[in-house]
Amino acid sequence: MEHKSLDLVCFGRSSVDLYGQQVGGRLEDMGSFAKYVGGSPANTAIGTARLGLKSAMITRVGDEHMGRFIRQTMQAEGVDVQGVKTDPQRLSALVILGIQDETQFPLIFYREDCADMALCEDDIDENLIKKSKALLLSGTHLSTPKVAAASRKAIALAKKHGTQVVLDIDYRPNLWGLAGHGNGESRFIADKNVSEHVQAFLPDIDLIVGTEEEFHIAAGSEDSLEALAIVRSMSKATLVCKRGALGCRVFEKHINGWQSGAKGPGFEVEVYNVLGAGDAFMSGLLRGWLGGEDWPTSCAYANACGAFAVSRHGCSPAVPSWQELEYFLAHGSEHRSLRFDPVLNHIHRTTNRNKEYTRLAAFAIDHRHQFIKWAKAAGKSLADVAKFKLLAVQAAQQEAGEDKGFGMLVDDKTGRAALHQITSTKAWIGRPIEASGEFPLQLEAQGDIVEHLFDWPLNQTVKVLCPYRLDDDEQTRKHHEQLILKLDKACRFTGHQWLLEIITARDGGVPAFEQVAPIMQHFYDLGVKPDWWKLEPALENTYWDKVGQIIDQNDIYCQGIIVLGLNSTIQQIEEAFLAAAKQPWVKGFAIGRTLFAQAAQSWLQGELNDAQAIELMAQKYRLIIAAWDNAQAQK
Repeated sequence: MEHKSLDLVCFGRSSVDLYGQQVGGRLEDMGSFAKYVGGSPANTAIGTARLGLKSAMITRVGDEHMGRFIRQTMQAEGVDVQGVKTDPQRLSALVILGIQDETQFPLIFYREDCADMALCEDDIDENLIKKSKALLLSGTHLSTPKVAAASRKAIALAKKHGTQVVLDIDYRPNLWGLAGHGNGESRFIADKNVSEHVQAFLPDIDLIVGTEEEFHIAAGSEDSLEALAIVRSMSKATLVCKRGALGCRVFEKHINGWQSGAKGPGFEVEVYNVLGAGDAFMSGLLRGWLGGEDWPTSCAYANACGAFAVSRHGCSPAVPSWQELEYFLAHGSEHRSLRFDPVLNHIHRTTNRNKEYTRLAAFAIDHRHQFIKWAKAAGKSLADVAKFKLLAVQAAQQEAGEDKGFGMLVDDKTGRAALHQITSTKAWIGRPIEASGEFPLQLEAQGDIVEHLFDWPLNQTVKVLCPYRLDDDEQTRKHHEQLILKLDKACRFTGHQWLLEIITARDGGVPAFEQVAPIMQHFYDLGVKPDWWKLEPALENTYWDKVGQIIDQNDIYCQGIIVLGLNSTIQQIEEAFLAAAKQPWVKGFAIGRTLFAQAAQSWLQGELNDAQAIELMAQKYRLIIAAWDNAQAQK
């Protein structure tokens, strides 16, 4: 038996879905769209990866922005993308779709001569199939001679290497040339030629999954039980028939009525969006089947994943993580519309992050009122500040740009060019939303927070510095709490991660370290759950133990804590790191003035040139990174 380091390799369709964000109207009347990875095999690759399987993808994407988006998104989700080929001539497939009502889901396929339909025999990586437990094929990639030939080769390689073959019938009449461009949502048109073509593949399949209508096209019969019996006569595969609200049935041998098939529990939820439900179902089914579970358990996984999908927006984004699925199966939900369940939504959002950090070394250059004061004292303008912040980006990238934990905090007000430059890299990006130097806290954004955040790229983490203390007057505390609650809600709506920075020090004074853990608990009690905390640099181990315990008790899905600098000396920061690094929730630092204050003031005064300023900042950044790594090594 060959070693199988992969659970699943998915073969065929990949695209970009542009999903209408307005619900309850025609596609003609939708005004904005959310962008997701789409295509049944690509959705299943992402879904199974979220559920803990080791998944890979074989497809083609265009040599353009959407092709890179497909590749990078799958990679971020944990899918092995070495089998994703770049087509230099064709565009990535595109689908525009929407939710009109409970039964109408209009969609338009842009797939003429698209990249994934050019997938050919030479594109198939035999080693991927060899080391995978299962190969998943999509019915769409049986529909033309080129992709059918590629599918046959993939099946032959699977048979050669003992890899089980799964067929998702995935019947879209439109993709077989049987419906017009405006009828993309059509699910069934009988066609003898399609039935005969699909039947030629059935003897070599080990697991066949489809809706009743999809088994109708596979068999050439519109009686469901008869269709299943016809498919059974042509294949020894296990047959899984999806029946919508009735759940599913699994037939390993003869078909003797619906009761002869195994089933799992169903879940009664609101039908909000059927698009992608089958791919979520397949993801859960394969998680059980490839994990060695029995069919009732596998069906429970599948039905639950399908329930999540029909209650959410999007296809692959709707699939739950393994942690979320486990929680749902154990606890259920009080909400028939699962997308309104706050506990499930928090688990979904936090366990499906594109990147988790075990180490973060962030150069903070988001300061504003300090730079404005220094520029005024030197007779310089905000344009000079903006130029200096570009020098800071250059220094930071020069010193740590290849570090997987490299990050920067940059503002839009005095550092817009720097912010745009660093946002286009792989760095962790934090961007402040608070007005600089204001007390009590005010947001720099005018008007509704959600409207403001819609302009922010999703790879920018929203950072808010909250000067909160327990001994402030009630009015001040309530003001801060209400703003933070609004920001938390807004970030959950837009999909941005966010960072809550707690500063208890006032006017250059000593931080009230004893208040920080109670402040964190208070915000958790209010329902606030930031992705990150940014805290003052205490020297005592007990302080870090207490704040770590607060996270343990309230949000095990938090990204973690990063240490701020408060313009401390490098030696003081080294001492704080030695204490902080012992706490597992502390993932690194975001240090600012310690790194750039001397260089900035000297450069603005004309005492340093560009190269000297860059070198001075890089040198200090190097020392801070070394101090953190040393503290980590000693814990």
